Amino acid sequence: MSGEELPVAKVTLLQGEEDRYEGILVDANGLPDDPQEFSERLDFSLAAWQDQDRKGIWLKVPIGKVALVEIAVRKGFIFHHAEPDYVQLTRWLPANPSRLPANASHQVGVGCFVVNEDNHVLVVQERNGPLKGKGVWKMVTGLVDAGEDISAAAEREVLEETGVKATFAAVLALRQAHGFAFGKSDFFFVVALKPIPGQRELVMQEDELAAVAWMPLEEYAAEPFQTSRPIWRQLVDCCVAYAKGEYSGMTGVKLGNGFNDRMDLLIHGDFSRKSSL
Repeated sequence: MSGEELPVAKVTLLQGEEDRYEGILVDANGLPDDPQEFSERLDFSLAAWQDQDRKGIWLKVPIGKVALVEIAVRKGFIFHHAEPDYVQLTRWLPANPSRLPANASHQVGVGCFVVNEDNHVLVVQERNGPLKGKGVWKMVTGLVDAGEDISAAAEREVLEETGVKATFAAVLALRQAHGFAFGKSDFFFVVALKPIPGQRELVMQEDELAAVAWMPLEEYAAEPFQTSRPIWRQLVDCCVAYAKGEYSGMTGVKLGNGFNDRMDLLIHGDFSRKSSL
């Protein structure tokens, strides 16, 4: 082929599928390794998607192909969120402001109110954090993992931190607050759990806790940490009322959602109590 022009490789669309909102979910596994190839195919794909009136473009870049991130940003993509193994980028193609949902706005925590047959509450003192060294006795608390039900998270936290096996009974209260880590908001579920009868031995998680004990309910309710803070005082009032049988809280049940095989946790109140409205 001396003296002749070499054939030009045909640029192809990036692999992906249409989402339910007229957008494109780019196939992360199909992204090219070569930055130049990626740049050319991204330009070609964006032009084609605009001609097709596509809206939101979701581009997940695996950590092994992080060199592609800078190229995408230079072509109008913005960061949505990141996980240990990927970076998620987005671009809104229409001229009007983006309607793509923002990254998750809340973290979710649980407070675990465990009261035994002797009316003693399971309490701990923290080894780390803002309460370190202050001698504050508090309920077990922790964050809910991704894909974990609130009920399962509460049972896990109690077992991990104290060695007590307990089962979810009810949600007693929910606190929402703002301005937490990385600017996120926070949902904090106070959950009642019932320990398996007869458990006395406590196994403390030493890397997180300084102490663990069973404390009489009245003594727990009178702790200065609770009584001096309005929101904690109200939370503890809910707990005490539950322990005395004066408040049932909300129960939880796993039910099918009707769209797929997933079972979702529904938390609801007592139907036996009629509304006064």
